[in-house]
Amino acid sequence: MEVKLQVENEILDKIKHTFHSAEVSIPRKQRVEVKLRNDLIHPFLAYLKDTLGFKHLSHISTVDWLEENEIELVYIVMNYDNLVEVIAKIRLDREKPEIPTLREFWPQIETYEREIHEMYGVNFLGHGNLTDFILEDWEGIPPMRRDFDTVKYAKETYFNRPGREDAQDVRTTITKKSGEEIPELAKVYSVRHLE
Repeated sequence: MEVKLQVENEILDKIKHTFHSAEVSIPRKQRVEVKLRNDLIHPFLAYLKDTLGFKHLSHISTVDWLEENEIELVYIVMNYDNLVEVIAKIRLDREKPEIPTLREFWPQIETYEREIHEMYGVNFLGHGNLTDFILEDWEGIPPMRRDFDTVKYAKETYFNRPGREDAQDVRTTITKKSGEEIPELAKVYSVRHLE
């Protein structure tokens, strides 16, 4: 059965006509994906919102492309009239990831930008409130970057503190109380097992 993508193709054509350098595709019904140069994200999202009716910002996601030395921002916006979502992707230099804020388009974006700033180190220029959000007094590499060593951090922060000399692995404690065995595949995920 062939799926008709008339609305999606109309959106694709309008985007291509206005943003010539954009890479546009339709991966499935009700979804249009767009890869843009990062200097086009503001005019592109303004065009989607004001001209094509994509009023709702659903989410912003982040991908750390460590091997390519880039951070990708993924903006997901929705049009409730035609039930199509557009996923707009841009790439930033991982060494100095900066992009102007989008707070003027969607005030709720402040929360997403603060979290992405804290967890991935992206600087949203003009934001004005990139203060501690979830982490307090964090120093060092942002914890969601792929080169952050979670096991090392956990060992240094939680296992070698005074008063924790007799600390036990949670899974081991639960196993002793419940009488159930930890499956072999789960044993390797214990931080204490990795010591």
